[in-house]
Amino acid sequence: MICFFDTNILVYTVDSSEPIRRERALECLSGAVQHHTVVISTQVLQEFYSITTRKLRPPLSASQANHQVEQLCGFEVLGATKHTVLSATVLAQAHQLSWWDALILEAALRAQADVLYTEDGQHGRQFGKLRVVNPFLE
Repeated sequence: MICFFDTNILVYTVDSSEPIRRERALECLSGAVQHHTVVISTQVLQEFYSITTRKLRPPLSASQANHQVEQLCGFEVLGATKHTVLSATVLAQAHQLSWWDALILEAALRAQADVLYTEDGQHGRQFGKLRVVNPFLE
């Protein structure tokens, strides 16, 4: 099974201000690492660094965030092209998604993921074989 992780789930893995969500996010990621293929996108890496160094309280230092990004780069990482951006615009319009959520969905679909772990979106929604899962609701 291929599991695609949205930024918000990965941010919770390092968010000390949210201990319950942190524990659940770590369980979800650990389970996926042990039993499945984990995929993320360059967008996820960029957002992760920005959020963890600017929005977390307390924020990670640049060095800590860099180390975390290096660890995340151990997963399969998909980049964006002009074609993927255009595909995301179609998804955004067709499914009334925010731009950033459409980019995440497009990457998960391109990865041929079975599961998209995210706190955003509608838990249980299907896009072909891709199922949206909010791990905090399961």
